[in-house]
Amino acid sequence: MSNGASQHEVGRDEPDRARARSAIARALGDLRRGAGVVLIDARGGEAVLVVAAEVADAAEDLFGRVGSAPCCVVPRARAAALALNVADSPAVAIPCGGAAGAPLDTVLVRAVAGAEGPGPGPTGHPAGPADALQRAAVELVKLARLLPAAITVSIPGDAARFAEQEDLLAIDADWIAAYRADAEGESVTLVTRAPVPLEGAENAEIFAFRPEDGGKEHLAIVIGEPRRDDAVLVRIHSECFTGDLLGSLRCDCGEQLRGAIQTIAADGAGVLLYLAQEGRGIGLVNKLRAYRLQDEGFDTIDANERLGFEADARAYRPAATMLRALGINRVRLLTNNPAKVKGLCACGIEVVERVPHAFPANAHNDRYLSTKAARAGHLL
Repeated sequence: MSNGASQHEVGRDEPDRARARSAIARALGDLRRGAGVVLIDARGGEAVLVVAAEVADAAEDLFGRVGSAPCCVVPRARAAALALNVADSPAVAIPCGGAAGAPLDTVLVRAVAGAEGPGPGPTGHPAGPADALQRAAVELVKLARLLPAAITVSIPGDAARFAEQEDLLAIDADWIAAYRADAEGESVTLVTRAPVPLEGAENAEIFAFRPEDGGKEHLAIVIGEPRRDDAVLVRIHSECFTGDLLGSLRCDCGEQLRGAIQTIAADGAGVLLYLAQEGRGIGLVNKLRAYRLQDEGFDTIDANERLGFEADARAYRPAATMLRALGINRVRLLTNNPAKVKGLCACGIEVVERVPHAFPANAHNDRYLSTKAARAGHLL
């Protein structure tokens, strides 16, 4: 099988963490390219075929070969945005079979998922609480940084054989929680470093750290020669392609980035951590989708949640790991966000001072900044 040996044995033995990490990482890649993944409940003996809803068109023929009715599963927040009765279920399943024997109503699926394109909502399609495997499927798709909406189809009979026949990767549902726990812990390794003179901070060196899952590298920009025995001035900055590179006026990220470099240089020394957590952790494409909702009148938090994401999905353990690798355990944190202070402290870094880091609003980001202050508790 091209997807690796021993896939048919999923669930028979307790996998080690490395094996589980590897399998989930490969599953995320398969989902992103529109392929299916077989998700197995090794204890209950049930299994489902999982395809990411936003790319479900690519797997339409595959659904027909399973023979069971598909469902589109979305988180409670997305279901609420669709005016569905969500009750207390963390996720909701909506039947999405096509008319006239078609295996899938792809127009309905894209509308339910929140992907761009016209289409009717799920009116008239009975929604119900998602079961454990369906909830795991949504989590898997979400880890792939796709819209958190999964098409699931129950696999009758021998799921491992089906996976082998269709050349699909099969994974144990229990591995997803373990993978997420590892990702949130996200052990990172220093892979290289090089001096890079910056405008306003010529004595700068960039350290590149790679996460264990092989994802995008995080960077530490060390300016000057910080005294490790003192509290070092530190800025944690989440990447923002639109603001940092293009100078977007919808946010204040570009100003915060360049302003932090200037502030650290003026202070004599410090570190700027540049984390690969675009869009507060939901990724660039989904951030752009959230922008479209903001243009319809939703604020930045509501827009994320209407797509099925958390208001803020960032993790701070990678930042703490990077600081310790640089020999830094005490910091003066350049931020307006109390959650960053709390998150870094929870990871074992002592924050001895919060240093304000605010910039004036403009006509395009005034509501964005107001929302950060009023709803996210930023001290602006």
